[in-house]
Amino acid sequence: MTSAYLELIRIRFLMMLAYRVNYYSGILVYAINIGAYYFTWKAIYGNAETLAGFTAGQMTTYVAVSWMARAFYFNNLDREIANEIRDGSVAVQMTRPYNYLLVKMMQGFGEGIFRLALFMVPGMILACLIFPVQLPTDPVRWALFFVMIWFSFLINSQLNILTGLFAFFVENNEGMMRMKRVAVDLLSGVIVPMAFFPRWFESVLQWTPFPAITYLPSSVFTGRMSGAEAWQALLVQAVWFAVLIVPILAMWRASRRRLFVQGG
Repeated sequence: MTSAYLELIRIRFLMMLAYRVNYYSGILVYAINIGAYYFTWKAIYGNAETLAGFTAGQMTTYVAVSWMARAFYFNNLDREIANEIRDGSVAVQMTRPYNYLLVKMMQGFGEGIFRLALFMVPGMILACLIFPVQLPTDPVRWALFFVMIWFSFLINSQLNILTGLFAFFVENNEGMMRMKRVAVDLLSGVIVPMAFFPRWFESVLQWTPFPAITYLPSSVFTGRMSGAEAWQALLVQAVWFAVLIVPILAMWRASRRRLFVQGG
């Protein structure tokens, strides 16, 4: 059975490879996004050396690595699940001898590997050539960062699965999926680092999984978090991964009792 799940990863990777031109153009789009944010933050900083604990150099690196990390953990599992619920194909998959949710996770991981190899790494190289990105020299920080973006993928995928499963209950969750995507980009720190939010709102966000997706790994990469604080950030991600399993399993059990096929 394990080999079957690994085969799903390989198949999804090959499917993404068939449309790799879209991702080559995506590298350019992400580079433009990084450039837009770089010049915006440069104007915001002006002559200031630090803002909200970020130096100008750290902010440049944070912007680049946040967008490139997003290239790895981003996927459309929520939309895939919702479409399969609406067209009824999820019922067929439920009869097959595998775990549907695990299948979706493996498919997302196959896409993530593709994005890492052909999107994130080339995009980061391009960003380093264009912008003054400060790469860490400590191999431990590099290793910790890659472990943390793996958790970023897991947590983001879990939120996508939860959002997709809502199609069992609301029949059309398009608005919810769009709202979730905006919330992840804004509250995870891709658009604005969490440190720039009001103190009370930052305290609230610390009780949500959003900072664990982007803000924590990017802060470790830039050196804003180091030592025990960096390992604590990794622990926070692991805890959120474990916590989110509970509502996913609960919703999956409830969903299977509500299954009906729209349109016949």
